[in-house]
Amino acid sequence: MQLVAIIVSLAITAVTIPVTAIAVRKMVRTIRAGGPAPGRADEPVARTVNMLKETFLHTRMLQWTWVGALHWFAYAAFLLLSTAIAQAFFQLFNPEFVWPLIGHFFLYEWAAEALGLLGSLAIIPLIIYRQVKHPRRIERQSRFFGSRMGQAYFVEVMVLLESSAILFIRGAEYNLLLAHGGEKAEYATAFHFPIAQYFGALYPTGPESIGTLENIIFFIAMIKIASAMLWLLVIATHLTMGVAWHRFTAWPNIWFKRNADGSTALGGLEPIRIRGKALDMEAMEELEEEDFEKLGVGKVEDFSWKGILDFTTCTECGRCQSQCPAWNTEKPLSPKLLVMGLREHAYAKAPLLDADPETLTEEQKAELERPLIGDEDLFGVIDPDVLWSCTNCGACVQQCPVDIEHVDHIDDMRRFQVLVESNFPTELNNIFKGLERKGNPWGMNPKQRMDWAKDLDFEVKQVGVDVEDLDEVDWLFWVGCAGAFEDRAKKTTQAVAELLNTAGVDFAVLGDGETCTGDPARRAGNEIVFMQLAMENAEVLKETKAKKVVSTCAHCFNTLKNEYAEFGVELEVVHHTQLLNRLVREKKLTPVAPSTNGTADPAGNKTITYHDPCFLGRHNQVYEAPRELLNVIPGATFAEMPRNSEQSFCCGAGGARMWMEETLGSRINVNRTQEAVATGAEQIAVGCPFCRVMLSDGLTAQQAAGEAGEEVEVLDVAQMLLASVKRAPEPAPQGVVAQAEQATGTAASTQAEPDAADQADPGSITDTADAAPAADAHQAPQETAVEADTEVKDDPSPSSTEADQEVAAEHNIAVDHAGTAEGETGEVPPSTDADEADAADEDKPSG
Repeated sequence: MQLVAIIVSLAITAVTIPVTAIAVRKMVRTIRAGGPAPGRADEPVARTVNMLKETFLHTRMLQWTWVGALHWFAYAAFLLLSTAIAQAFFQLFNPEFVWPLIGHFFLYEWAAEALGLLGSLAIIPLIIYRQVKHPRRIERQSRFFGSRMGQAYFVEVMVLLESSAILFIRGAEYNLLLAHGGEKAEYATAFHFPIAQYFGALYPTGPESIGTLENIIFFIAMIKIASAMLWLLVIATHLTMGVAWHRFTAWPNIWFKRNADGSTALGGLEPIRIRGKALDMEAMEELEEEDFEKLGVGKVEDFSWKGILDFTTCTECGRCQSQCPAWNTEKPLSPKLLVMGLREHAYAKAPLLDADPETLTEEQKAELERPLIGDEDLFGVIDPDVLWSCTNCGACVQQCPVDIEHVDHIDDMRRFQVLVESNFPTELNNIFKGLERKGNPWGMNPKQRMDWAKDLDFEVKQVGVDVEDLDEVDWLFWVGCAGAFEDRAKKTTQAVAELLNTAGVDFAVLGDGETCTGDPARRAGNEIVFMQLAMENAEVLKETKAKKVVSTCAHCFNTLKNEYAEFGVELEVVHHTQLLNRLVREKKLTPVAPSTNGTADPAGNKTITYHDPCFLGRHNQVYEAPRELLNVIPGATFAEMPRNSEQSFCCGAGGARMWMEETLGSRINVNRTQEAVATGAEQIAVGCPFCRVMLSDGLTAQQAAGEAGEEVEVLDVAQMLLASVKRAPEPAPQGVVAQAEQATGTAASTQAEPDAADQADPGSITDTADAAPAADAHQAPQETAVEADTEVKDDPSPSSTEADQEVAAEHNIAVDHAGTAEGETGEVPPSTDADEADAADEDKPSG
């Protein structure tokens, strides 16, 4: 048996090693066919620490908790039991071989056996899970839809075989030591073989069984080696088998990820690079003709080497697909299938790039000339509908356990289609023209940028008109195009301005000196227009000495915070929910409790749900500030949607989809609105004007279909806060009023009537037709005043006093034993130490 085991093991190894070496060489050559990827090797210590954290601790895998935990055992078994494969070669010649130093070290023995057992047990539920979620059962709802199931089964079976083999061979080793007796038998104890001792019951025992046990060890060692070599042979002949290759490529892919600090490749987009350098508008005249073909990605070799490494590493797990809003609304885009298609094309084309054209077959020539973007008739790798369905929400990047940068790759391909091919959805023509000519995607007159402030009853400072520069104020309020021109977004702009004014925050706006940040152009692939707009804004921001910026638009917020640094602008950028949350914590804004004295308060006692804007949440990790604000609104009940925070579902407006018709599948905004309505919320809170437009339209569709109540509305968080801040204080409880009237001998009926001098100026009242009635920024306090009880009570009953105390307690009114008020209504309780701390995502500087 020993001779057979040696011959078989060494023969298959002799074949496998050179085949694997050739495969690795081909893989490296294919990856190196990509262009340069600058900045991927900075901060090596931080990168190494992050790589070890993501791999050994499975931090990204554990986003799906139990699946991640099971995968960890299979992963750890693969790492540690690789030493068992190496040990098997020595056991072919000496069945009693153990590693020097650690061979009989109990921690190594325990770990090997534990991982052998747990690796075997962990892979079984994963195999079952793959069957339960099989596409044949649930079709597109399966995250494995489009994945190559046969390859996955092969890998899972090999994990099961290798993990269990360690227990079987150690069981034989245990019996062999016992059979030898003497000093060798000293190690044959439960302490050294805590699990494998039970597997020893499968084999013979006693001195007469030594030869048999040795043959068993030879056989199992041969099986371990042969199965490992077979696995390597299979993957060596299938370079696109990411479900196996990611065991090796995930390490460098994580190490070379975009951000050395370990954060995902979201936020700002990577610039266009020509010959490894970022595109410079001022140097475009110096570009060679062939350089213009590099404006984006038009061929697979135009991707950086890191991009091709991304494609190589894809495990086909489908986590990205399961979260993608396009895929979940029956559109053709699946981030997984897109990456798989690019991988297949890269590994088919790269070896042909340097080949002699005369030696190529017709099939190879077709692959070499295959367009990257094209429909089926053009034999394109990626269908245009796939490319333009992306909303840039970042769910794919957030979910990917091996740090693939899907959004960057998609937008790089869009850039080429726009700038070189001029092949893009026709709807984008209008926004490109509007951005170029008017500085906003709606094509509105820039002189109307201050119209939103006309109805406010206080002056909004404008740089260049009321203040010379931003050194004279604390904050620049970046209004944005939607906030200046879109009717619903104007309400948010007015609400934020009103709240900042109420809190005593000194701020100014740029007015017609502000132009679009360029986000719609960049996300649509028009990098040139983006750079023109960004350079214009950068000059204005420098001239006005901008340092601290607050924005109501998540897209403006993201662009200013993450993309303007490349234009020489360093800003502290916060979202309006972050700043407002800070002001509430500092008691500069005080939400007031709704009325409880019998008069309905339309702004109070509402159930609220919150939609996370993708460019605020996933792209910038701002999750807590909006929720804290909603939770401090008195009388409101907060209901979370099932898909929230990191797993929030897109509204459908990102990636310039705001201006494109949605003709494929169902509507993303309706999908999200259905989820919001299902919570039972009467108010859907948002933190982005794009989200508000999309969810408002979705709600209108739901209401028209009779699937949502007419009372449900979509409002910005700022409007909801303003409604509670401007709410009239609670009148004194009836028992207290009656007691006071009795003491003064007043028994006449009274009613609060404002004097003529107290009447609100009609010109100062802001239209809030689309907001909650209490969201009117200038509602007079008298409007919510209630009539005093006209019936005089000679002697308040004890039950009446107790009721007064209960009502007062609910609203933080200090009362004496008779129910007399000692304090004011509507007070916010004293803050705790935790209240004084900023939110985890609050006030982050832009860096």
